[in-house]
Amino acid sequence: MHGLLIIDKPVGPTSHDVVARVRRVLGERRIGHTGTLDPLASGVMALVVGRATRLARFLSAADKGYQASIRLGIATDSGDSTGTPIGPPWTGPLPDRDTVDRALDEFRGTFLQQPPAFSAKKIAGKRSYTLARARRDRAGSGSGLALAGPFGLPARVAVTAHTISVVSVEDDCVRLTVECSPGFYVRTLAHDLGERLGLGAHLAALRRTRSGDATEALAMRLADVEDGARGRERAVARLVPIDAMLPSLPSIGLSEGGARKAASGRDLVSSDLAGVLPPMSGGGAKAAPDAWYRLVDPLGRLLALAQPADGSALLHPSVVLV
Repeated sequence: MHGLLIIDKPVGPTSHDVVARVRRVLGERRIGHTGTLDPLASGVMALVVGRATRLARFLSAADKGYQASIRLGIATDSGDSTGTPIGPPWTGPLPDRDTVDRALDEFRGTFLQQPPAFSAKKIAGKRSYTLARARRDRAGSGSGLALAGPFGLPARVAVTAHTISVVSVEDDCVRLTVECSPGFYVRTLAHDLGERLGLGAHLAALRRTRSGDATEALAMRLADVEDGARGRERAVARLVPIDAMLPSLPSIGLSEGGARKAASGRDLVSSDLAGVLPPMSGGGAKAAPDAWYRLVDPLGRLLALAQPADGSALLHPSVVLV
């Protein structure tokens, strides 16, 4: 059993919980996710199954889409509704839609974002959330000191918000749609929006609508997966075959001899190809060193992912799937 299973995660379980529950249903040990969703969040979780786990990093690097609800008027130490409130609630007037939209301009495009203290980022070899929980316990409820400490916060990361659209602003609730790069924290966006407006804010609800090519329309509810034998049958039927994964990468057909070489991880030359090499990145004669290609055998099966090779060879199968 090898491929991609797209789950519609409910609010409540962790990403690890979802993986463990699907493992039990499918009876397959090799299952992983391609992007964490907090327990507060729902929506698209792309799970790689069997040999497809070797492709997890390519799916993790895909852009994401979200629907977010942000509560204005109070910040929390975690950036969401599960955290401890920091300071007194805002009692002044609330901003209108135009004011919120202008404030969000600061976070559109590419910028350095501060990951939350309560995140899986590592600081001095330890998970940031572990350090933040310890600081919260020492500081006491409501102090807000969980955002500081001897190890500081995770390092800022360059992220991109392709679009941030205001859906509505009603009283203290702001609803947004966000299309962003991997590694973008919507919790941080909520916190930073509150700082920018000067009244505090936190993420009240979050739904992931897209992870790369995995969309809500392709997702299967976790409850349906766990619906006994019927659930397993449905999940197997919904499994995207490994041969159909990563359709956005250019495909290169191989001869029978080329397929044998690719399956053993050996470099390929022009005579190993069944067709011509797709256009190179940037239009030059040689592909960029970080370019990736799908290597497909004469029967259309995905054998490997390849990168440009050094020397006289054309391609090196860097990730072999057979």
